[in-house]
Amino acid sequence: MQPQKINIPYVGYSLMAVLFTWLLHEFSHWVTSEGLGYATVFRMNAVYAEKGQHPTELHKVLISASGPLITLLQAFVVFLWLKFRGWKAFVYPLLLTPFYMRCMAGFMNVFKANDEGRIGEFLGIGLYTLSILVCILLFGWVFSVSKQYSIQWKFNGITLLWIVVFSSVLILLDQFLKIRLL
Repeated sequence: MQPQKINIPYVGYSLMAVLFTWLLHEFSHWVTSEGLGYATVFRMNAVYAEKGQHPTELHKVLISASGPLITLLQAFVVFLWLKFRGWKAFVYPLLLTPFYMRCMAGFMNVFKANDEGRIGEFLGIGLYTLSILVCILLFGWVFSVSKQYSIQWKFNGITLLWIVVFSSVLILLDQFLKIRLL
């Protein structure tokens, strides 16, 4: 069994993982949109075209896909690191955060289609199909690492709780303050 201590430094790593994952995800949307020629607003939890900008349907799908793709890439790199380079507790939240983020995004499709939901609708495979597949994939990576290193459910649960708290604060700050980063 690997060290599974939740202390102040580990909570700090979890906060950093949430900030890094969220900002990288949104930055990917922004870079794609700007690269396609649209003036775009980049916030902590939102990216959208400036008024008067009208991305094509294909461009909307490409912009939507870039965020989840970079988030999956992050999770895959961290998964490989943990599988083949050994356990590093400070790295683990960088795997668990994408799992939570994409599952929460999938659930939010109930209220308004977002990344995987928009892509699924565009492809004609439904609002939830890609979200479910992405969550299963990410869960598989988390489960594999947890099993390999005998990670306790309590450790996963408390880490996930911190990720939920930090993510919620980030989302609420974005909703109320609407700070434009780029």
